[in-house]
Amino acid sequence: MFDLDTVTQQLSEHQFKITRQRRAVLDAIAASHTRLSPADVYAKARRGCRDLGLATVYRTLDILAELGAIRRVHLDDGCEGFAPAAMPHGHHVICVKCNRVMEFEGCDISTVIRSAAKETGFHIEEHWLELMGTCKECRKQGRLPDTASGHG
Repeated sequence: MFDLDTVTQQLSEHQFKITRQRRAVLDAIAASHTRLSPADVYAKARRGCRDLGLATVYRTLDILAELGAIRRVHLDDGCEGFAPAAMPHGHHVICVKCNRVMEFEGCDISTVIRSAAKETGFHIEEHWLELMGTCKECRKQGRLPDTASGHG
């Protein structure tokens, strides 16, 4: 999903140095199959790079998002998180139990976009789709959605 070699090459092509700190951030993202908050990335990356600063994490996440290597996603607490992006126009399904993130293509929502544009007067330029549910592994383990939390 998150190809370190490709991302490293993209960074170099855009004149970004691959410092130890930046490499630790890349490794933390590559090792995860869940959506991560900046604090999650910071905690995971600091295990391999004790002198990593939070500002570097934020700058690196912004750069990776600009390059399309990661996508911004919503977290349950309303804050912004990030998930690896493997395709130019992909969307995410997110497990409400384990936070596993999987990317998918195909979202024929052209009718919704036309309706929203007509109703609001906006010229819609792009969209972002996240679907929430329970992954196959969690269902196998009996981890069902908590209907009281608003999920499921």
